Amino acid sequence: MGTKDSNLSNKDSNNTATTVSTTAKPNIAFIGLGNMGAPMAENLLKAGYTLAVYDLSAEATARLQQAGASVADSPKDAASNAQVVISMLPAGKHVHSVYLGENGADGLLAELSKGTLVIDSSTIAAADARLVAEAASKLGIDFLDAPVSGGTGGAIAGTLTFIVGGSAEAFAKAEPILVVMGKNIFHAGEHGAGQVAKICNNMLLGILMAGTAEAINLGVKNGLDPKVLSDIMLQSSGRNWTLEVYNPYPHVLDNVPSSNGYRGGFMSKLMQKDLNLAMQTARDTDVETPMGAKATELYEAHTLDNGDKDFSSIMARHDSSVLS
Repeated sequence: MGTKDSNLSNKDSNNTATTVSTTAKPNIAFIGLGNMGAPMAENLLKAGYTLAVYDLSAEATARLQQAGASVADSPKDAASNAQVVISMLPAGKHVHSVYLGENGADGLLAELSKGTLVIDSSTIAAADARLVAEAASKLGIDFLDAPVSGGTGGAIAGTLTFIVGGSAEAFAKAEPILVVMGKNIFHAGEHGAGQVAKICNNMLLGILMAGTAEAINLGVKNGLDPKVLSDIMLQSSGRNWTLEVYNPYPHVLDNVPSSNGYRGGFMSKLMQKDLNLAMQTARDTDVETPMGAKATELYEAHTLDNGDKDFSSIMARHDSSVLS
């Protein structure tokens, strides 16, 4: 999936962000102002970009209007004077609807000028990203799939990781904009590569969280203190990100969802969505992912009652008292 032009930009270690602020800035249409999209759009406004925004939520658009954006009545209206379109939408069906429309030809792409740059930061199936990219290419429009990692905290701080699929030329055009919203910018490969890399990462994250919760529970049920056990594993071969940074057991770490009633963070239903995307990709490409399949099964059961809680609440599968 990597290519010779694979790239990593770090806003803290070069002058790219400064360069962005002193060069001519394109008008941007931003579509989708949810928990991630709204702070991303706000960071663009802070950097001096002119934004027209669209979202179904009047509250969300009012927030951006107060920050300096103009509010549009539709995606087409938002993009009427834009050289760049950025979208952050819930699922592939929404991306398909916005860009391709009901019959595949009456969506936003049909209204955009040749040479427009489209950056879709939704997390969707790679096949869906490639479908929209192919339609965009036929119209002379540059399309990038650019899902993100870093959560709402990263979106607010402007430290997201962007994982980008598309041509090197389009990536070069997008990078000065992406560094305003993110710290690490990767070019993963051609169209769809961003989505594949994102779901591979989140499949592993789901596996690690489920396994970490299981291991801590085993120790606690056999008399160990969860913090002591976590410290032991952190200095041993079981060390991993979920154990070190996002521990699922309450009050082992401060300032993580497990120590705040599993509120905030990355909702379990979103983890389930990403795991399902990974399983779809595995089926489409005939790849075996038995551990990914098991994690998907566990999260599907867990989200029936805990979909809005952080994904570390999978700990409750072993000990429901952690939710009280």
